Amino acid sequence: MKNAKPTAADAASTPGHAPGLPHHAHAADHVHSHADDPHHDHAHGTPASAEAALALAEEYCRERGEKLTPIRRKVLELLLTSGRATKAYSLLDDMRQIHPGSAPPTVYRALDFLLSAGLVHKIESINAFAVCHDLTQCQHGILVVCQQCGNVTELHQPALREALVEQIENAGYRLAGDGIELKGLCSACQAAQAAGS
Repeated sequence: MKNAKPTAADAASTPGHAPGLPHHAHAADHVHSHADDPHHDHAHGTPASAEAALALAEEYCRERGEKLTPIRRKVLELLLTSGRATKAYSLLDDMRQIHPGSAPPTVYRALDFLLSAGLVHKIESINAFAVCHDLTQCQHGILVVCQQCGNVTELHQPALREALVEQIENAGYRLAGDGIELKGLCSACQAAQAAGS
């Protein structure tokens, strides 16, 4: 189990707050949207908040005896600044802007590390990756994925998840992984669709 530490949002949203020191805990049933709430957005919109999240991730990896290498850090930074689920080849294109010789295995190895460290989620339904909303406290909630823009919202309602898993198992199935994804259309895409009709 991972060490309890402040979230990326905590470090980024509190001026003068030192990463690694507790700030506040999220309620277990708190919904984390990556589009509507600037305090829980992966991108946070500012380089300073991305830097705070990266510093938090580096400390977390160090505590686990692992290293957030420059390539891993850059891939994580690209995901943080994108603010939504991003496909590996889009990350590769972005990496090539910075490091022209970047090859697919470079990005995939970095993503594999970030996944194993629990810093990112793989969004299977759209074959993309997104930073975990609680960067160092991934709890494998239920992910709601906008099929149009790639926005990802994590729902952390343990009772709902447990009931869903129980129903799945009662039906004779076993989940292939920890992730549960629901497909949908985010409010921004719904509004854009309504405006276009």
